[in-house]
This record gives sequence, C-alpha cells and structure tokens, in this order.
Amino acid sequence: MAHNTIVGLKIKSIRESKNITIEEVSERSGLSTDQISSIENDQSLPSLGPLIKIARALGVRLGTFMDDNDALGPVVCRAAEREKKSSISFSNGATDARKHMEYHPLAQQKAGRHMEPFVIDINPEETANFQLSAHEGEEFIYVMSGEVEIVYGKDTYHLKEGDSIFYDSIVQHHVHGAPGKSAKILAVVYIPF
Repeated sequence: MAHNTIVGLKIKSIRESKNITIEEVSERSGLSTDQISSIENDQSLPSLGPLIKIARALGVRLGTFMDDNDALGPVVCRAAEREKKSSISFSNGATDARKHMEYHPLAQQKAGRHMEPFVIDINPEETANFQLSAHEGEEFIYVMSGEVEIVYGKDTYHLKEGDSIFYDSIVQHHVHGAPGKSAKILAVVYIPF
C-alpha cells in the first residue's frame, strides 16, 4: 500500500535548517502564516500552486519536498513500483478537505530536475468549490482514463481518455474530475528555477 509522503514535515525541517521564519515565508510567497502552518503540520495539503510558492520562498526546488535520494543518471519508474512507492494526497482546496487527488511522483530520485512528472488518481468531487492556483511554469496533462475538467482562466475544458492539454501555469487554473467521474492522468509540471 502506498504510504503518504509527509510534505509538511519536510517543508518545516528545510525552513528551520535555513533559519527562515513562517512570517518570512509568508512575506515571500504571498500565502498567509495560517496557511503555511497548517501545511507544515500536514493539516491541509494544498494544490501544487502554494507548494511551488513555498519552495521558491525557501530557495529550493519543488522536488526537494518529495525526493527520496538524488540520482544524476536516468530514473526509471516501473508501474508496479509506482503503486507501491510513496504517494501524495492533496485535498486541493475542496471544501470538505476529502482527499480527492492522489499524486504518484515518477521522478523522485532525479536530482536537479525542472520537470515534475506525476500519475494522478482523481476521485469524483461532491462539491464544486475550487480554489484556482497560478504559479510560474507550464503544465502538460494527458488523460489515461476517465474524464477531467480543467478550469483555465474564464474557460473550462472537458477532456476524455486520450485527450491532452498544455498550458501556461501563470493563468489561474484548476484540474478536477468531470462531475461525478473519476480519472487517471499523467501530469508533467515544468517549473523554471
């Protein structure tokens, strides 16, 4: 069974090792101190947007919060390992904070990477109250199965199995299952550093 990567704990230890206060992270990231505290205490796991902002505020790559160890050569992630290895659950701003997305990182050992590839399992939503996120970079999503909706700025895109989308992350966006549908997607997030 996949065990959850405790992202909050890692953020806290990186912040403390650099002697940076929560207030300083808040100032640099534009997130509230409450939001940062609850992320550090693993009470709320946000979407990637806030994590990217925290990573920048701490001067580390997003991957630092998820890495197992560092490898410079190619990293192969076998399907069987992907299910067994650590996964990260995000409530992603869902009002009931029920974990509706499970992220399986595909490159945890790759040192110095700028791309974050994930396979993401999306469970159906009960509520449609989404917090859109915006951050630097680009995202590519390929729907492996099921149906997803992507809110991008003022538009909403409906993607089915085999469809893909590539967009600039700086525009407010949110990815979720189509109403009542679950999905499995391949998502690659590129973050310039």
